[in-house]
Amino acid sequence: MEKKIIRWGIIGLGNIANKFAADLVTMADAKLVAVASRNIEKANDFSKKYNATKAYNSYEELAKDTEVDAVYIATPHSFHKEHTMLCLKNKKAVLCEKPFAMNLQEVEEMIALAKENNVLLMEALWTYFLPHYKYVLEVIKNEKFGKLLNIEADFGFTTPFDESSRLFKKEVGGGSLLDIGIYPIFVALSTLGVPENIEAKATFFENGADSSCDMFFTYKETKAVLKSSLLKNMATEAIFTFDKGVVRINTMFHMPTTVTVINNGKEETIDFNYKTIGYNFETEHFNQLIREDKKESNIMTFDFSRNLIKTLDKVRNTIGLEYKS
Repeated sequence: MEKKIIRWGIIGLGNIANKFAADLVTMADAKLVAVASRNIEKANDFSKKYNATKAYNSYEELAKDTEVDAVYIATPHSFHKEHTMLCLKNKKAVLCEKPFAMNLQEVEEMIALAKENNVLLMEALWTYFLPHYKYVLEVIKNEKFGKLLNIEADFGFTTPFDESSRLFKKEVGGGSLLDIGIYPIFVALSTLGVPENIEAKATFFENGADSSCDMFFTYKETKAVLKSSLLKNMATEAIFTFDKGVVRINTMFHMPTTVTVINNGKEETIDFNYKTIGYNFETEHFNQLIREDKKESNIMTFDFSRNLIKTLDKVRNTIGLEYKS
């Protein structure tokens, strides 16, 4: 039986939307129907690049388009709630880029509206669906190398400060924590769960956005040392130390990469032979949820998204980082 083709719309046409669209057009059972930007020229250029049939300069028009089944939201963090709610009110399944929203209250409002309208909603944290990361989760679950003792995960790169760039704009959620610190935190939560205690310290740019953040999560028998920085290049690896070996997700651990296993004095690197940027894996999962008429992911659950934003909120409170509500 042929799979139902899921018709997509994209709201917000920046860098990550380009990556998502590039993978979407490789999928036989999905189609990019409509894109929207506040700038119609940008929307037209994007639609031509990825063969979308419609380009809008209004998010509202896209949300009301009856030929769109699902919407990928890739606007700046501070707009995630507003644009998600717009689409949910128009009965559109929503895949919203991480972080889901700016704080727990916003996330709860989004989840409540999705349930009220009986519409699928999921946070787009693509790493959860990548084969190399699923492999590591299985290794941990099956205790292949014994008990997990500790985790180290970092994400850092250096780039010139630019107050006009979304990455550095505090008012839209810019800074290291929400943009890249979320990935090391995700590693800890997806493998060890919610920590018993969180310690954190940060540095800040002159505009108040955080430039780096060091986090220490403690659990009953394990710990996680997590770092994010916009000031220096880091290995951007995730290292899992077990009592019988070490598993390292190599550089750019959050995206398609290799995994190195060190055990009994031997080192083996596993190549997962990725052929795409990697966004297709979460999209395939989301498409299947729509086909099965599911309203919540069994992988990226509402509870996981809640725990993720609660943890981000707690780190922010610890380092004294506040956003205007």
